[in-house]
Amino acid sequence: MAKSTYISRTTLISIIGEQQSTPGYDVLRKIVEMSTASINETWLLTGEGEMYSKENPVPQISYTDGAPYYDESFELGFDELMAPSYENPEYLIRMPGYEKATLWCNASGHSMEPEINNGDIVALRRIDDFSFLPFGDIYGIITTNGLRTIKRLGKSATPGCYRLIPTNPEYDEQDIPLEKILIVYRVMGAMKSF
Repeated sequence: MAKSTYISRTTLISIIGEQQSTPGYDVLRKIVEMSTASINETWLLTGEGEMYSKENPVPQISYTDGAPYYDESFELGFDELMAPSYENPEYLIRMPGYEKATLWCNASGHSMEPEINNGDIVALRRIDDFSFLPFGDIYGIITTNGLRTIKRLGKSATPGCYRLIPTNPEYDEQDIPLEKILIVYRVMGAMKSF
């Protein structure tokens, strides 16, 4: 749950453990927005009703409303950006909970498995001011030399850098200088491929 919601394990343990702390609004919002489960908001707030929502959000393909879907890959490793056709989306995706997505595109690679798998479709929200990004969240990053990757962001020991952290332990962490980042997207969630 900590990985799915980006809530620290310490916070979750204080809520469900012996302390029985009362969760704040931000914690409740992250649980409701969790992409791996459809938690019933009424149950979460009041304890009444079913734990899981019977209405799972279903993406709707449209040509008039929603965030654009591009049949382009955003690498889970690093890959060179090959002139994407961002002017001409394949179609638009409208999905409850993802109204603020800037775009949808394909995830490619294995460095973020099992959180994001090769072939998943990810919802990305563009971050205009990336001088400060919260650690622990997953971001799609395009570098000034045309490389792109999706990684969890961490604190770097090197000043002026962010640490890019893969979920898959078979891949290495690496630092990226802030000055080498051109565009940043927050990964809002992923539609799993089966």
